[in-house]
Amino acid sequence: MAFVQPVTLRERGVRLEPLALSHEAGLAAAADDGELWKLRITSVPEPQDTRAYIETALKMREEGSRFAFAVIDEATGRVLGSTSYHDILPAVRRVEIGWTWYARSVQRSHVNTTCKLLMMGHAFDTLQCHVVGWRTDNYNFASQKAIERLGAKKDGVIRGHALRRDGTIRDTVMYSMRSGEWPEARAQLLYLLGRHESA
Repeated sequence: MAFVQPVTLRERGVRLEPLALSHEAGLAAAADDGELWKLRITSVPEPQDTRAYIETALKMREEGSRFAFAVIDEATGRVLGSTSYHDILPAVRRVEIGWTWYARSVQRSHVNTTCKLLMMGHAFDTLQCHVVGWRTDNYNFASQKAIERLGAKKDGVIRGHALRRDGTIRDTVMYSMRSGEWPEARAQLLYLLGRHESA
């Protein structure tokens, strides 16, 4: 049995459901909102590559190394983007959260904070993970700030770690959170979401 089982998670008008080929058109539209594939520091597919992107995610799910979600607006059914558990290590009860991207029109909204609350809660509370990790490009400063805002700790930098889409080699910044740090992080995420709702 796979460590991460198919599940749908809901909170504050956002739904995370297992990524499927039926999300192809919606995912392509989300990527087109801001032409996100043009950013050299992301994994967003070009519209014509969306099906292959989903097929790769499904193959990785079968292998047990990644579980991808579609991010859905509950009110409209619109696909807002995608996020995944990856580098899943059942033996040490560790997952990473990544392959995360959203349509430009919902960036800097409550969507990312809500998704992280759902995914971290499922990882720590349901899967009983000891550690949740994140990794990002050393030049993706917005991502680094967002991860740090979650309460994650910077573990270090792996130099010369991965290829970017433009063929350059990136350094990867690694972060993690341990299960004992989750209650305080959850309280902070709920506080941030509460401030957003009252604004």
